[in-house]
Amino acid sequence: MRPRPAGEALLARRAAVRLGVQAAVIAGLIVVALTAVAVVVLLGAQRAQVATQLQRAIVRADDVADPPDGMYLVLRDRTGAVTVTPGLHAGVADLGAVADAAAGGSPPTVERSVDHVQYEVATELRSDGTTVQAILDLTVNHAERNRLLATMFATGLAGLLVAGAAGTWLGHRALAPLSAALSLQRRFVADAGHELRTPLTLLGTRAQLLRRRLRRDPGADPEVVAEVEGVVTDAGRLTAILEDLLLAADPVGARPREVVDLTDLCRDVVAAAEADATDRGIDLGLDVGDPVHTTGSAAALRRALTALADNAVRHAARVVTMTVRVEGHTAVVDVIDDGEGVDPALAPRLFDRFATTSRPGEAGRRRYGLGLALVAEIAAAHDGRVALVDTAGRGATFRLTLPVAPRNL
Repeated sequence: MRPRPAGEALLARRAAVRLGVQAAVIAGLIVVALTAVAVVVLLGAQRAQVATQLQRAIVRADDVADPPDGMYLVLRDRTGAVTVTPGLHAGVADLGAVADAAAGGSPPTVERSVDHVQYEVATELRSDGTTVQAILDLTVNHAERNRLLATMFATGLAGLLVAGAAGTWLGHRALAPLSAALSLQRRFVADAGHELRTPLTLLGTRAQLLRRRLRRDPGADPEVVAEVEGVVTDAGRLTAILEDLLLAADPVGARPREVVDLTDLCRDVVAAAEADATDRGIDLGLDVGDPVHTTGSAAALRRALTALADNAVRHAARVVTMTVRVEGHTAVVDVIDDGEGVDPALAPRLFDRFATTSRPGEAGRRRYGLGLALVAEIAAAHDGRVALVDTAGRGATFRLTLPVAPRNL
C-alpha cells in the first residue's frame, strides 16, 4: 500500500498544481489574444486578396470561356447581350447588378451563398463599355482559413498543456525547499509537544492527588487548598494549550469549532493574571455585561486573551481593564492599560514577530516578542482581527474583534 504523503508534501503538491493551472491560464489568455489578432489579420489579408483577384479578373476579362481558376464571369456588351461562363450554378449571377452597372450605377461587392457554397460577386462597367461581373468561389479560401485556424488551435492546446506541465514542475521544484523547512519546523513542534505532554500529565496527576489529600485533611489551610485548585486548573489549561498547538502544527488538520463564551473566558484570564498584576502593583479589572459568544477554539482564544492581558500588565502604570461587548454582528474585547502608550505610526509593526518599537527620543525600547504576533494569527484563524486603537497618547488599547455566534444575533 502506498504511504500517505506528509502534510507539507501534500500542500506543496497542491500549490504546484495551482501554479501549473495559473501558468496554463496565463498561457491560454496569451494564446487567445494572439489567435484573435492573427484571425483579424488573416481575414483582412483574405479580403484584400479576394478584392485584388476580382479586380484583376474584371480588368483582364475579354470573354467568359477562360476565366481564372475558381472564378466565373458574366459579360454584357454594348448591345445588351449577356454571356455567362459555362458551369455557373443558377442563381449565382446577379443580373440586376449587371444592369445597374451598365446604366452607370456602382453596385457593391457582395457575398452570396448558393447550395452551401459561398461566392464573392463584384460588378463594374469598364471604360470600353463592357459590363463585367466577376464571381469568385470562396471554397478554397475558406478551406485555407479553416486549416490555419485548426493548426493554431492545436498549437495553442499543446502550448497550454506544456505550460501547465512546466508550471507544475517548476512550482514543485521551487516549493520543495520550503516544504522541507516547514516539515522540519512542524516535526520540531510535534516532538516538543510530545515531550511536554508526559510531564504535564504527571504534573496534573500529582496536583489532583495533592488536592484530594488536602480535601480529606480537616486541618488543611483553605488558602493552600485554593492554591492547589489553581494548580490543577492551570495544568488542565496548559494541556489544552499544548493540544491546540499540536493541532496548529498540523497543516491539514482542523481546529475544533465550538461555541465559546468570551465573557467567561475573560474572567478566567483575568483571574489567572491577577497574581502577576498584584506583584507589579497593577489594578486588573474586568468590565462585562451579558454573555458574549463566538465560535472557535477555546484554548486558542484563551492564549490570545492571555497574551493581550500579559502585554497590558507589563506596560501599564497602575490600571488595566478588560471589556467585552457586542457591536452588531461583532464581539469586541478591549484590553486597556494606562501606560506610556504606543506611537500609532508604529502600529502595523506591533503584530510582527519580535517587533521592537520606541517613541522618538526615547532611550528604551518596548519589545513585544511573539505575543501580539500570535494574537494576530489566532484572530485571523477565527475570521477576526486585532488592532491598536488610537487613544491620543493616553495609554494603549488593543481591540480583538471576532464574529459572534448565532445565539448573540
